[in-house]
Amino acid sequence: MLQATLLPEFVTQAALRRPQAVALTHGAEHWTYTQLADDMAALASGFMQLGLQRGERVGIYLEKRLEAVVASFAAPLAGLVFVPINPLLKADQVSHILRDCGVRLLVTSPERLATLSTVLPDCPDLRHVVLTTPAANQSTTETTPTHWQVTAWQDALRSAPRPGHRVVDIDLAAILYTSGSTGRPKGVMLSHRNLVAGAQSVARYLDNQPDDTLLAALPLSFDAGLSQLTTAFSVGARVVLLNYLLPRDVLRVMAQEKVTGITAVPPLYLQLLSLDWPEATREHLRYFANTGGHLPQEALAQLRQRVPQAKPYLMYGLTEAFRSTYLPPEDVDRKPNSIGQAIPNAEVLVLRPDGSACAPDEPGELVHRGALVAMGYWNDAEKTAERFKPLPSGLPGRPAGLQLPEMAVFSGDTVRQDAEGYLYFVGRRDEMIKTSGYRVSPTEVEDILYATQLVGECVAFGVPHESLGQTIQIIATPPLSIRAAGQNDLISACRSRMPAYMLPSGIEWVAGPLPRNANGKMDRAALQRDWLARRAQPTPFEPSEK
Repeated sequence: MLQATLLPEFVTQAALRRPQAVALTHGAEHWTYTQLADDMAALASGFMQLGLQRGERVGIYLEKRLEAVVASFAAPLAGLVFVPINPLLKADQVSHILRDCGVRLLVTSPERLATLSTVLPDCPDLRHVVLTTPAANQSTTETTPTHWQVTAWQDALRSAPRPGHRVVDIDLAAILYTSGSTGRPKGVMLSHRNLVAGAQSVARYLDNQPDDTLLAALPLSFDAGLSQLTTAFSVGARVVLLNYLLPRDVLRVMAQEKVTGITAVPPLYLQLLSLDWPEATREHLRYFANTGGHLPQEALAQLRQRVPQAKPYLMYGLTEAFRSTYLPPEDVDRKPNSIGQAIPNAEVLVLRPDGSACAPDEPGELVHRGALVAMGYWNDAEKTAERFKPLPSGLPGRPAGLQLPEMAVFSGDTVRQDAEGYLYFVGRRDEMIKTSGYRVSPTEVEDILYATQLVGECVAFGVPHESLGQTIQIIATPPLSIRAAGQNDLISACRSRMPAYMLPSGIEWVAGPLPRNANGKMDRAALQRDWLARRAQPTPFEPSEK
């Protein structure tokens, strides 16, 4: 079997192997791999006919639909770079991305184009817009500047066939923008090699097969969301595209489409656990995978009860390396709270600030090396130098005789590694709470709160304190169960489960759900900023040594 080296080859090779196999499902519509490959090639020719030069950026501002997928693979086929833009972003956020990486062509819908009418004139590099089919009686002429060339989607597909630019596997293929919880989003640059190696690695440990059906519930602008496409296409499996409004829509589609694999973030799993799961879901689901944050042990236990035949895969990743570790299902009970070991074709190191390797169980920074390490941040040398650094010689895989430097991604996350090589997340360097001389992980606090079953959702963060450095503030929603929890119940539960230095100094109840960032993760930074701005008085809860 041919081995893909460039991202679009996943689709073309699957079309050769199983031409009539379904590649995509969206609602009642289905597209085979042959249809997907043909549209991909046709759109790539359309891009070339517009005169786009090698490496120019193609922005894709669409919800999950066929055109978004075709454009994502047609752009790199033509030797261009695709930039998926989260459809939840607003006009100012979209224009930041378009300006930041100099998008030359934007693929969007007439409805979405209209929402950008006030900001696109400030995007000087934009020259072309490819529009999907307009809604009935809708015209785009009033919102289209004269210096743009607007092309209808079907016209772009009817372009005469023409080859794309020369491309090799280390060329830039995509720019994914991080959620920007601590500032403006940064564009992470991914090569063909990054994306191909990542897909093959994930498909290997998830044991994806051609008869799998994967649910794409996460945004395609999120690395784990895009991974549902690349992983499925690498083995010729089917992807179901879902733009859900309510969590019950996820369960309905899982049952209807006989989904065998789902990857989601903890907030979505917590919402799904408040619902009844259809029997058909339990019949077909082969695995569920977690990404984008720590899945509380209590939630994991409930998921395993709902779908006992499905294997749980707990994953850790960062956009700068696409995916880093996973915990095999057979180790979930033996190594609770572990984020596992390095994925295939990657190595994860735990290093001290001086670059030396940490001893077992000694906290250090997680450093990822291998084929999945990204190409840095677009047009940002300073931030790239902070995160992407040469590995010191003498570390595993770096004998002193090697002359050329190897760049690794220094995650900024603190982890520890036990004697068997299993990793445990301690906290983000910029999120760790320093209180009473201790360093406290907010995720550890949250995990204990979830274990009490007295909260629905919760977020922990540090707030300044004159003598302690910081104290721990909690924002929580009521529990999902019918039984309402009082604050005293939660306080008592915390006292019985936490050392004194970890006890929250304040618990604020809100109706919920808690705010998410653009990738669906709970937005800890936003909640912390809002709380500090309001200077809310914490609920009385004095830490005690008893």
